Formats: sequence, structure tokens, C-alpha cells
Amino acid sequence: MARRLSVVPQETQTTFDFSALDIVMMGRYPHLGPFEMEGARDLAIAREALAATGTATFESRPFATLSGGEKQRVVIASALAQASDALLLDEPTASLDLGFQFEIAALLARLNRSRGTTIVLSTHDLNLAATLCTELVLLKEGRVLAQGATADVLTCSTVRALYGVDADVAFHPRAGHLTVVPLARAN
Repeated sequence: MARRLSVVPQETQTTFDFSALDIVMMGRYPHLGPFEMEGARDLAIAREALAATGTATFESRPFATLSGGEKQRVVIASALAQASDALLLDEPTASLDLGFQFEIAALLARLNRSRGTTIVLSTHDLNLAATLCTELVLLKEGRVLAQGATADVLTCSTVRALYGVDADVAFHPRAGHLTVVPLARAN
């Protein structure tokens, strides 16, 4: 199952003081046989994943010493090293600054295009969803509010129904996708 699906939780806690590289190498476990140790190829894959998420310089740092955003990028690197067919991500950019939000979104889009990786994303960030998703399911209080193609689902009226916020939802030609600009709390 772990060769098919990688999970990136919203927050990761560790019991032991693993290094960032140790965390990423854990993503290689599904590819090892019984009693097999990681090899040079696994180490290379892990280091490529660290580089892809901008965390290569954290390789030897204890995971516990990293900021929330740095930890999240290392956990994403672990999921990349796992090389699964699908990625399940829960608020993957919530702790990231704007630059790293952009880089992680671009990385996920590239994975989807180049490797055919299926990406299932749970997020409150409608602009991230508009950037990455071709299909959306909007949930409110455990029920489906709307589902379908992003352009059909992400509208001013659904944003209002979902969050109680009036917003402009429009295609941004330079970005190449819809953008959501909140304007005011709905009356």
C-alpha cells in the first residue's frame, strides 16, 4: 500500500530525535525487502527529494529543531522519496511562507504532469486549490456543497456559501488559473 500512496499530514511529531535525512529516508522503507538496509540509490533519491523541497541544507539537522514550515517541507520530501502513485496531502502549505508555498505548488504540479502522480489535497487555501486542482469537492459541515471541474465549482456564490465571505473569483491570465480575492464578510 505504501508504494501506492504517500501521506503528508498537517503536522508531524517524532518520538525520537531523527535528522531531516532520517525522516526522508523513512520514505524509502516500502521499497526495501525484509531485513534490507537502504543503499546508495535510496540515499540519492532521498537527497534529490530534499533538494526538490529546498531542504538539502537541513540534512543533518535534528527534525525537532526545524521550524513548522521547514518540518513540513522535509515531510513532503519524505513523501517524494516514497515515490508512490498518489499523494494525499493535508494542508501541505499551511506553515510555509509565500515563496515556499509557490515552490511546493509548482513541485506538486510537476509531479502530476511528469510522473502522473495523483494528488489529493485537503486545504482551506482556495488559491492553492485553484492552482493545482482540476476537480474540486467543497465540503461544509461534513456535506458536499459542490463538486466538479474547478472552474465550475470555484465561484463567488460557492465561496460565499462555504466561508460566508464575498469574494472576487476570476481567471488570472498571467497566473493561468482562477484566483480568489476575499472582499468582505457576507451579510
